[in-house]
Amino acid sequence: MNSELHHLPASSFLRHRSVSFLSYSQTTTIPEQDLRDSMTENIPQFHVALRGDAILVNPRFNKGTAFTIAERKAFGLTARLPSRVNTLDEQCKRAYIQLQMRETPITKNSFLQSLKEQNWVLYYSLVARHLSELVPIIYTPTEAEAISNYSHLFRRSEGMYLTFVNQDSMEEDFLEQTKGRSIDLIVCSDAEAILGIGDQGVGGIGISAAKSVIYTLIGGMDPSRTLSVTLDVGTDNKNLLNDDQYVGWPHKRVRGEEYDKFVDDFVQLVRKYFPNSLLHFEDFGVTNAQRLLQRYRTTHSVFNDDIQGTGAVTLACIMSAIGVTKSKLSAQRFIIFGVGSAGMGIAHQLRDAIVSIEGVSESAANELFYLIDKDGLITHSLASTTSVRDEILRFVRPDAEWKDAGRDEEGKVRLLEVVKRVRPTVLIGCSTCGGAFTEEVVKTMAAGCERPIILPLSNPSALVEVDPRDANEWTEGKALLATGSPFPPAKMPSGKDYAIAECNNALIYPGLGFGAILARSRRMTDTMIIAGARRLASLSPARSDPDNALLPDFSDAPRVNFEVGVAVAEQAIEEGSAGVEWRKEEVREQAAKKVWKPIYGEYVFDEQGER
Repeated sequence: MNSELHHLPASSFLRHRSVSFLSYSQTTTIPEQDLRDSMTENIPQFHVALRGDAILVNPRFNKGTAFTIAERKAFGLTARLPSRVNTLDEQCKRAYIQLQMRETPITKNSFLQSLKEQNWVLYYSLVARHLSELVPIIYTPTEAEAISNYSHLFRRSEGMYLTFVNQDSMEEDFLEQTKGRSIDLIVCSDAEAILGIGDQGVGGIGISAAKSVIYTLIGGMDPSRTLSVTLDVGTDNKNLLNDDQYVGWPHKRVRGEEYDKFVDDFVQLVRKYFPNSLLHFEDFGVTNAQRLLQRYRTTHSVFNDDIQGTGAVTLACIMSAIGVTKSKLSAQRFIIFGVGSAGMGIAHQLRDAIVSIEGVSESAANELFYLIDKDGLITHSLASTTSVRDEILRFVRPDAEWKDAGRDEEGKVRLLEVVKRVRPTVLIGCSTCGGAFTEEVVKTMAAGCERPIILPLSNPSALVEVDPRDANEWTEGKALLATGSPFPPAKMPSGKDYAIAECNNALIYPGLGFGAILARSRRMTDTMIIAGARRLASLSPARSDPDNALLPDFSDAPRVNFEVGVAVAEQAIEEGSAGVEWRKEEVREQAAKKVWKPIYGEYVFDEQGER
């Protein structure tokens, strides 16, 4: 069977009316389609070699009670299934009722994990129908709990486990699992910095698998062409090392040259056997994330969501906000509170966009940023006495600027003093310091600019730098707000609800990956990411109503990411980094053909077919 048959043709994807949104320089069109309608049209045909129990336990081909009478006879299933043939709609209804019987998020997560292991089409169709409700169950925040208990919940493997002690057989192991497969996407993690809960060892396979699911669910990736990987280099989590149920390698985390060689061996296998794939690095520790991204981004299409995805969605959010204020990126003064991978990813993405879009020099763009960490404002003297990572150095402020600044008892320049002196237009929080944006900080900022852009992005919501409803009240409804977790609307002085945008990476990273894979690009360039961010910003509800959300609602994520993917592929073609020979005008049609949808195909038994 050719898995490409499982993609809906363009005529199905584009058949409905279109909705237009104002872009920076053009009108962007989002095709609308109804999921249930699409399931009944253009049914693909598969030639399958599996019969009996073998097809029922294969999640890629299993239909459960949806096997037709003819298929049951052809595949030896008549006596293996109850007599009634169900539609996918009926199966989804039954599965949703079963899901609702689970009372806690973690038991719902477990149920959905089991469903995914049984039947891909049913799983993805169910989650797609209840997207906003179920993504927090299959991904953050619930997946963090599942990962932290991975060894105790373990039932079956869900990806590729490459362990340091087996490095001599890595290529053999890699080929054994990928033999005969066409792979577009590989998501890997070494699990050192999982979802705010830290080092989780072999449990990192859970985040790789969850990320792959989002790529399929929202980005249209064919799940049979994705691979989830954990790089088990040990763990420094004492609870895991002392747990006799731990299923990973019970050893202190490998670092230094040994670690680099192990990771490089893996990356070279990806480059050798799947040169046109996207390699997604996920939840690597702060000492490795940026370093590995820089090492490989010029030789393969690699992507780090913690750095580039967070940076891209924040860039789109700020582009939307300056569309409201009718200003430019280069006219902003940015304070970034928290300089881990996310904070620095945002700084670099904003800086690169200022350089690329507005033609400002890199050194001049760097001058627009003020970085604050646990030791206060990062100045040259602070950088010389503390361990400051290389990617921060270009943003360090000169000491002469702050000679007369107010300091705390430790001699540090803290957030409030920076806000007073800088009069920022943009305040971004990536610190996980709950409540750090106090009433005084917010009111001081609001006094210095007409429409303060305030983005408290820390997750989970308990760690957010400021509740957006408080920020809205303290600025008398002037603030343009977005958060990293979902929050209810805030009230404007007029009594109107102000929708708080969720600055969720899933609004953009599946589309960035889809576009790079669609264009068969050998690199994920900065300009491709900026093109995706600009397209996302152009779809902002605030572009037509300044009192509306800065980003589209998460329920629109599949359509939004389709548009992002088109923009990325168009940019790849325009700049010459694409491996396809299409014209830009062909990208939308080609993208529609590539989108995978959870629909059942028609099966024909064929001993030479797919297994």
